[in-house]
Formats: sequence, structure tokens, C-alpha cells
Amino acid sequence: MEREVKRKIRTPYDFEFLAGVIWERLHENISPTTLKRLWGYIDGADTTRRTTLCLLSQFLGYADWETYLQALALRSEVESNAFEGEGIRTEELTNGDRVEVTWLPNRRCIFRYEGGLHFYVEVAENSKLQQGDCFDAACFLIGQPMYLDNLLRKGHAHVSYVAGSRNGLVSAKIIK
Repeated sequence: MEREVKRKIRTPYDFEFLAGVIWERLHENISPTTLKRLWGYIDGADTTRRTTLCLLSQFLGYADWETYLQALALRSEVESNAFEGEGIRTEELTNGDRVEVTWLPNRRCIFRYEGGLHFYVEVAENSKLQQGDCFDAACFLIGQPMYLDNLLRKGHAHVSYVAGSRNGLVSAKIIK
């Protein structure tokens, strides 16, 4: 985003500026407060609406959030050679594998891999995620935020979710 607008987004005015640029280009409103949440400037980005993520993806030239995630996964795949051992990618998993991730402050989850990009939450400690939630994810990279898509809770609401938006994941490992 910052590269797209050729400006660092750091101050309240910067978020107002970005909201204005998005309006000029797409004729869609996005609140500066929403942008502040996404940047980790204020709390609350852990339950970002899919429509917001799609809007930002469109601003960057992608059709929607899913298309952006696919492009990101491909780009990360190329970069993964430089970060070998620094995360988990879905193509490394087999059905039934369990992935444990942690992030600040004191958050821990265990996910069961269900194939494709699909995961099931088995354990959720100090997290807004809950046991029984299902979601899609391409990777879990240490030091990077954890982006989950199509989060489904008790059969309701396909939303996107980000955890560790400020500091990224502390750990990600396959467990027995």
C-alpha cells in the first residue's frame, strides 16, 4: 500500500490521506479508523471484514482478497528459499497434520490440516479464535502476521481474520 501511494503511513493524517486516495481511485469509502486498525496503529484488526480486504486488494490491482492471497502465496514461495525453516506452508502438510502457532501476548492455537488450504481449530488459548472454527490459510510464517480467510464459526459468517498484526507469529511448528 505504501509503495502504491508512494508514502509511509504512520500518522493520523497519513491514514486520512490514504482513505482519500482510495476514494479517488475506487469511489469507495473506507474509514481512516479502519485503516489504523489494519496497520496496527490502534487495536481491533483481528476481525477485519472480507469486504474491506477485497477493497484494499482492488486498490492494489487485484480482483479480490482471494486473488491477492494467491499472488502473495506465489511470491512468498519464491522468498521461502531465503527463509527456509522459518514457517509452514500448506504444501508441506498432509491431511491430519497438526500445526501449533503462537503470537503475542500469550496466544496459542493448534490447527488440524484438512487438505487444500483448509484448517480446523482444535485448541485456542487466549485468542479470539475458538475451538471448532474452520478457515483457509496458505502459510504460517514466523515474524509475519497470520492471515486467515473464510473463517467459519458454527456455520456462520465467512470473514477474514488476522492475528499478530504488529509483531507477527512467534512460533509455527508441526506437532504430533
